[in-house]
Amino acid sequence: MEILAANWKLYAIAVGTAAGLSFLLTPLVRAAALRFGWMDEPSSAVKTHKVSTPSLGGVAIFASYAATLLLLRFFTSFPTGTLRSLRGLMVGGALVFVMGVVDDLKKPRGGQGLHFKPKFAVQCLAALCLLTFGIRINFVKPDYLAAALSLLWVVGITNAFNIIDIMDGLSSSQAMTAALAFLMISLPSEELYVNFASAALAGAALGFIPWNISAKRKIFMGDSGAMTLGFLLAGTSLGTRYSDINDFGVFAPLLILLVPMYDTLFVMFLRLRKGHSPFLGSKDHFALRLERLGYTRGRIVAISAAVSALLGFLAFLVTQLSAVLALCIYAAVIIEVLVISRALAQVDIH
Repeated sequence: MEILAANWKLYAIAVGTAAGLSFLLTPLVRAAALRFGWMDEPSSAVKTHKVSTPSLGGVAIFASYAATLLLLRFFTSFPTGTLRSLRGLMVGGALVFVMGVVDDLKKPRGGQGLHFKPKFAVQCLAALCLLTFGIRINFVKPDYLAAALSLLWVVGITNAFNIIDIMDGLSSSQAMTAALAFLMISLPSEELYVNFASAALAGAALGFIPWNISAKRKIFMGDSGAMTLGFLLAGTSLGTRYSDINDFGVFAPLLILLVPMYDTLFVMFLRLRKGHSPFLGSKDHFALRLERLGYTRGRIVAISAAVSALLGFLAFLVTQLSAVLALCIYAAVIIEVLVISRALAQVDIH
């Protein structure tokens, strides 16, 4: 218990340090974006903002995350396994981050960013980095199938956070609540790499949110932020044990990351139903449909964060309760998702 209490203090320090750094760095990145023209232009019909807005907020997020873990490395004795896993996250995360920066920098010059094929290629390479450092799905056999599913999971979640980034504060608040949920679940088992990575990521996202929702000093995180958050969360989710009490606990990450996953699958389904490519942009997102129903954007983000927090708590419960109760929770969530999906699909967004 004394060790757990001591580590709690370190996790709190990690959240506070990352949040403080992110909050301080974001306006500096915004000033640089204005100076050098790193702007997100409302250049297409699928854009939801009306005016040119500074982008590349992901620079502040990733820099805060990396700096926090580096500082903790100097003041904390990380076990060898923890340090190796954090290196894997940093190497893979850096690849996704750099690719996101390149994508963001192409847009102010009149382009539409990188094509989805090179994006997928870099994301797969980053996912392979995680596998190289031993970060992978461990409950599936044979190993090649586990590796393939791990790659699919990482790439899918990476893009899910990018897809849901269509409203101020939405993607960042989802990342924050998901990171805190992974921290909560990992605490009893003391999976240190998951705990420190989750704490730093939650803080980095938290410090960015006030600037993202600001009316006068707004900045977008861009692909450099959204995809990096998704990748880091995907990698973090693979590092803790979920099934010590019941085997169905392994599906807990699906609950924690359900909101961005749901938006991705919901949008892809509606696009395919219309005969459109799932890789092209559209306004089929659940958040935009809620806006059509009269909800304000602030309320949509708050509701989404509250739902994500509830799902995170349910994910914790399915790792602690019996298999029967865990299945009941999963069933209730699935039924609720189907009911909501049916209602949202009938909303006219045109």
